[in-house]
Amino acid sequence: MDPVREQYETYPYPARDPADEAGRLIEGSPSAPREIDHHLFGGKRDWSRPFRALVAGGGTGDGLIQLAQKLADARCPADITYVDMSRASRDIAQARAAARGLTIRFETGDLIEAAPRLAREGGAFDYIDCCGVLHHLPEPQAGFDALAAAVSPDGGLGIMVYAPHGRTGVYALQEALAALSPGEPPAAKIALARATLKALPPTNWFTRNEHLSDHETGDAGLCDLLLHARDRPYGIEDLDGALVAAGLGLVSVLEPIRYDPLQHLPETPEFAARVAALSPLARLALGERLSGAIRRHVVYAAPAARAGAAMARMTPDACARLVGTGPGALARQIEAKGRLRMTFAGVPYELSIARAAAKHIARLDGRPLSAVAAAAGMDWLSFAQDFGPVWRVLTSANALQCSRGLR
Repeated sequence: MDPVREQYETYPYPARDPADEAGRLIEGSPSAPREIDHHLFGGKRDWSRPFRALVAGGGTGDGLIQLAQKLADARCPADITYVDMSRASRDIAQARAAARGLTIRFETGDLIEAAPRLAREGGAFDYIDCCGVLHHLPEPQAGFDALAAAVSPDGGLGIMVYAPHGRTGVYALQEALAALSPGEPPAAKIALARATLKALPPTNWFTRNEHLSDHETGDAGLCDLLLHARDRPYGIEDLDGALVAAGLGLVSVLEPIRYDPLQHLPETPEFAARVAALSPLARLALGERLSGAIRRHVVYAAPAARAGAAMARMTPDACARLVGTGPGALARQIEAKGRLRMTFAGVPYELSIARAAAKHIARLDGRPLSAVAAAAGMDWLSFAQDFGPVWRVLTSANALQCSRGLR
């Protein structure tokens, strides 16, 4: 049996109990439908139309259940297919879906074969979710190619792959543990790994990396982080290269503020000029290297021909909503302090927003921005000049998303 499949048959990841579905919905990025709309459909998709989606390498089902539940809540006629090579993982995902009464097609298999076949059988997919999978394939590029072959020319993908710098210490320790336990059964490897972790010196880079915690969540998390049979990270430039080779284009990273080099450099005109001279991709790469806290890249991608035009823009008909907070609460905070404080992966960010913009933020309840401008007594050009900086700050933190049909 393939060692990666054997791992996930023994330790499905992440560990989930279908009984918990009665009390909570796990949410995140990618694959929240409003986020999909903002990044891949310009915030203008008609969600009363059918939506065909593939969750490729769905594991125990976090992204799958979020996507299916939110589309069901929106009464979208969704056709969702799940594929994973682990039967044990599929059983958990299927039980979670059953607990919620969600209709999903389940398959056990290899995404490289399954994705193009399913597209041939039922039509190309409007959306493909592939999180935490491509970096574990024997030939990752074949996975990128298979997904590209299965997505509609008008659709897109949400992808997560591991990043190198935020996982400093992981790969050296993986190699050390592999050398200590060749051919051992999974339970023996886990016991050996736990004993090794207790004895590591403070000079070991894994012990110094405060951003790593999966090994503390249980055997499945430890196995996935430190005992994986195949695990290669992608710098953002590597990821972009794999997308381009597959005929895809990078639409956006989440959250862009984390990749902004100027967040981690002296606030001087000289540094600003040096960063401005770099290409957009080079700026992302520089930000990744300076941050040191980016453990994974969560990105949206689309067929190359439309990648540059997929994301929502600040236009009069854009229907904007805040993420994670209400417009009134954020407006009061901005009016009082003139800044937004957020933390990503342990790194704090303080984003300046003019206090005068609070009146606009208070109206970000899904109405078109033209209506927000009208409520402020402003023509569009004046409003766009006033609100543009707010749009840039909020979207850089994934704190504002546009969708005409999703709350």
